[in-house]
Amino acid sequence: MPPVRALRRAVTNENDENVGTTRLTRAKAAALDSVGEPPKKALTAKRTTSTTALNGTQAVKKRSALGDVSNVNKDVTENKTTTKSSLTKAQKPTGITKPSRTTTRTALGTKNANAASSDLKRPASGSGVAGHVTKKRNTSLTKAVPEEEAEEPVVEKTESMVEYLKNEDRSSVRTSVDSAFEDEDAQPLHKTLEELSREAKDLDSEDLDDPLMVAEYVHEIFDYMKQLEITTLPNPNYMEKQGELEWKMRGILIDWLLEVHSRFRLLPETLFLAVNIIDRFLSRKVVQLDRLQLVGVTAMFIASKYEEVLSPHVQNFRHVADDGFTEQEILSAERFILSALDYDLSYPNPMNFLRRISKADNYDIQTRTLGKYLLEIGCLDHRFMKYPPSQVAATSMYLARLVLNRGEWDATLACYAGYTEQDIEPVFKLMVDYLSGPVLHDAFFRKYASKKFLKASIVLRQWAKKWAPRYLDGADVVSGGDTPEL
Repeated sequence: MPPVRALRRAVTNENDENVGTTRLTRAKAAALDSVGEPPKKALTAKRTTSTTALNGTQAVKKRSALGDVSNVNKDVTENKTTTKSSLTKAQKPTGITKPSRTTTRTALGTKNANAASSDLKRPASGSGVAGHVTKKRNTSLTKAVPEEEAEEPVVEKTESMVEYLKNEDRSSVRTSVDSAFEDEDAQPLHKTLEELSREAKDLDSEDLDDPLMVAEYVHEIFDYMKQLEITTLPNPNYMEKQGELEWKMRGILIDWLLEVHSRFRLLPETLFLAVNIIDRFLSRKVVQLDRLQLVGVTAMFIASKYEEVLSPHVQNFRHVADDGFTEQEILSAERFILSALDYDLSYPNPMNFLRRISKADNYDIQTRTLGKYLLEIGCLDHRFMKYPPSQVAATSMYLARLVLNRGEWDATLACYAGYTEQDIEPVFKLMVDYLSGPVLHDAFFRKYASKKFLKASIVLRQWAKKWAPRYLDGADVVSGGDTPEL
């Protein structure tokens, strides 16, 4: 009798958003609209003899068994038909000829400075003596403004965003800003999240017909996850209680687990859950140095059981650890870690928040890939441990859009991320500081330097060399700069 073939585990791609599947989702529909229509096939002459049978009767054309019943394809077809008909009507002459005007001013030319209305100029608060008022430049971390436009008359602001974020005493800055505006109709310097939510677009209403998107109670789900992420945060200072461990050793362990994660081709949710299990366990128990690798391997083993459809066998984890631990030791450590965590694995994964923000970004593949690289920085660097996963995910998308010059952080992005530009400022500076420093984790850098991940680590490192000093020093930066091609 031949030996029984071992079942091969289904291989999943970690960057699963980049791999095409048979199911047409909203992300792929948006990508198809952005790419354009596929090239049409060449016209072929009809063959009259092929449709006639030998007995002279005409063959009956069979209908395809599985027709196109997708609502998405139906909408795309209707939109294309409507667009074609509207273009055909526009090409027909209406019989009305408008008289042409001769103008010397270009369509996008600048107006004369003397022709500007005096009502737009706002008097400065003071004695009222007429004179030249020095206006401060309106700088932002996201809006790109050419330098020739910076000298045009604009509405005066007393404090730029970079200077506001640079000050440590927020209350004194707010008091000075409020005192500068003496008018009752003066608008605040920054809008709150509630104000931005009223201006945001409702993208969930488009998914009411899709039961997989659960648009009816998606807001309640993410509100619960934001409450849950506070309870699952580890102690950011747990290394003070560890006698034999240091933060550098934790970084080496996570970098090695990234390599194991890539070798087994696990889901990204498995990695984030494994890191959270390690930090929460070390926050409660004191571990010796020779047992730190056992904690890492066991945490990845537990996370793969929780997230994967078919997790690797315990023998595989023993093998990647160079047979330093037996299978019995890994299983015993699994029971001990789960009991220390009270069997609580309900960790709100940051990948869920990243995909939520990517919905407001029209599922841009380049932005999301760079955001995934920045999100995994929070696993390696212990300084991100005190921030909730939703805030780290929002900062990752913010910095990825800034590098790729995707526009400013508008109301829709702030609403779906749950954070404004001022809320993500501390995490933003930590990410820029990590990118500008030397490469500390080789496996992590080499992983995202491949074409599979669009060379995200190389692109972000080249950007950081040019623009990181200006952001870290608090200088006036009006643009994200030239981004290397992906």
